[in-house]
Amino acid sequence: MSEPEWRDANRANWDERVGVHLGPRGYTLADLRAGQGGLCAIEEAELPPVAGKRVLHLQCHFGADTLRLAQRGATVVGLDFSAPAIAAARALADELGLADRARFIEADVYDTPQAVPLPHGFDLVFVTWGALCWLPDIPRWASVVAAMLRAGGQLYLAEGHPTAYVLDDEIPTAEGRPGFFAPYFVRDPIPNDDTRDYMDPEARLVHSRTYNWIHPLGELVTTLIASGLTLDWLHEHDSVTWRMFECLTRDAQGLYRWPDKPWLPLSFSLLATRRGA
Repeated sequence: MSEPEWRDANRANWDERVGVHLGPRGYTLADLRAGQGGLCAIEEAELPPVAGKRVLHLQCHFGADTLRLAQRGATVVGLDFSAPAIAAARALADELGLADRARFIEADVYDTPQAVPLPHGFDLVFVTWGALCWLPDIPRWASVVAAMLRAGGQLYLAEGHPTAYVLDDEIPTAEGRPGFFAPYFVRDPIPNDDTRDYMDPEARLVHSRTYNWIHPLGELVTTLIASGLTLDWLHEHDSVTWRMFECLTRDAQGLYRWPDKPWLPLSFSLLATRRGA
């Protein structure tokens, strides 16, 4: 499979999701419009203060979290490969009066050093929730992160746990839990033809073919260290921000958990600091 095939398929899928996620059953933006944008409970507990910092938000979608960071006093650049997403992000920034604090760039994440004119200058790179599974080359991604951080700058990453990505509702167990879908150490892209959207249960996507990758946690952490970052901490969570599996239940904080026992981690987060000059 050629590289443009997976990228073009994934971009078409995400281009289509923009309209769905801005629709009546999509993301709730009332907090943003009220000037009180809140992040998820995991991020609220862990993210360092961002006021006065230069932040780069990679794979920002239509920029909701980018603008939440701007509302907290950061100067933020949001980057995404979807033209409709970036157009929506710019319109939302204008609507909220945040265009002076939040700038949006349409580019592939691997082209960030060429697309964003502040290499080695960001205080924080922010990457969250369903970003890495769309990327085939984690060492290349880690080198991008390192290239964009100043010495002492930090990466905050919060993601679905790779051990959970081996499961899928399409192959249920006898107990009704998701069953094994892909090997943890698989290196090949995993094609998927799911017409559903994780936000809007009524939506049916036309551009349903996507390609994902599983990146083992040890490989990810080791790659970040090799790219010039020092791991400050790594947390594993028995909750995640979206209904990853149908059996998950929503808690009072808006996170999704196993209904009975914490069978395995659903997400992880880490903070890592750029070493040296």
